[in-house]
Amino acid sequence: MSTGPSWVVDEHKMFADSTRRLFNAEMAPNIEKWVEQGIVDRDFWKTVGQQGVMGGSIAEEYGGFGGGIGFDAITVYEQGRTGDTGWGYGIQSIVIHYLNAYGSEEQKKKWLPKLVSGDSVAAIAMTEPGTGSDLQNVQTYAEKDGNHYKINGSKIFITTGHTADLVVIVAKTDRNAGAKGVSLIVLETEGAEGFRRGRNLKKLGMKGSDTAELFFEDVRVPTANLLGPEEGQGFYQLMKQLPWERLMIGITALGCIDFAIDETVKYVQDRKAFGSRIMDFQNTRFKLAECKTKAELLRSFVNDGLARLEAGELDAATASMAKWWGSQTQNEVMHECLQLHGGYGFMMEYPIARLYADSRVQMIYGGTDEIMKELIARSMDV
Repeated sequence: MSTGPSWVVDEHKMFADSTRRLFNAEMAPNIEKWVEQGIVDRDFWKTVGQQGVMGGSIAEEYGGFGGGIGFDAITVYEQGRTGDTGWGYGIQSIVIHYLNAYGSEEQKKKWLPKLVSGDSVAAIAMTEPGTGSDLQNVQTYAEKDGNHYKINGSKIFITTGHTADLVVIVAKTDRNAGAKGVSLIVLETEGAEGFRRGRNLKKLGMKGSDTAELFFEDVRVPTANLLGPEEGQGFYQLMKQLPWERLMIGITALGCIDFAIDETVKYVQDRKAFGSRIMDFQNTRFKLAECKTKAELLRSFVNDGLARLEAGELDAATASMAKWWGSQTQNEVMHECLQLHGGYGFMMEYPIARLYADSRVQMIYGGTDEIMKELIARSMDV
């Protein structure tokens, strides 16, 4: 992402170079295809999995190469820097970290290698039709039936919902205990009776990413698939992992911003109006200067957040700032970059049009920007 941050070492730089080359060769040429078909090819998951881009922070015994979370951050950034938002690595990374943090030894050995290699794709079933950011009030529930749970309920807006082989379900194991009744249970989707996927939802943006509604009707899942040593730990587990999820949204924003600025600079250098390059107009230069400055401010904040995360010191409020500021800045920059493209910016064959639409959801998922501001304010109201 940069040569300056304190968390970056030579291995990070080499990883960034190899990942960028891989994405330029295997991701960039396929973005429009994925948008048209509404799903990322499974072959791509396996291709990048073989190159190790999904296992940077996972120990070698589980298929990774034992680096820190900075390697995951590079993968997230380079995806945005390539101009893609369809590949669901962000969700894959979150699930990998759930399993790595809370999974038993048996669970880790069973699931992590396949997720790192791309042989399995993961999803997180949090959001419900009547419950967005308020996760402690989810209605999906799991009842014990011998050595199995019976899961009933539905989830909506689930990224990689059509692709997923492994789904981490947020469910109530005690419907009368509020947040203390929430648990995380892992479902292996193949052959799961009572599990059903709805249609691939049509979205404003991120059209290369499959997004589904999921239905659970007496779905039997072994009690051994509970994450953590006991029930009722799910809300705590979610909150513990949210700083990475929210910082990751800021990192995605930075990658997409860098891509958009580069695309816009190339466009205004080539495009002419009134006998001059658009780049030669003062308004163009000033707008691009503003965009670049916003990008560098976000880069400094994200890098500081990553250094804190590596040290185990990233608090929820700071992560919320990164999510809010990153998504807000991303949308501001996309607006300006599209405007500088003029009428061509409204045409979908220009990447800026797609990124403009893709950026909007950054202010919603992972907790809305309004929720982020509330969390930041709570940290001040002591």
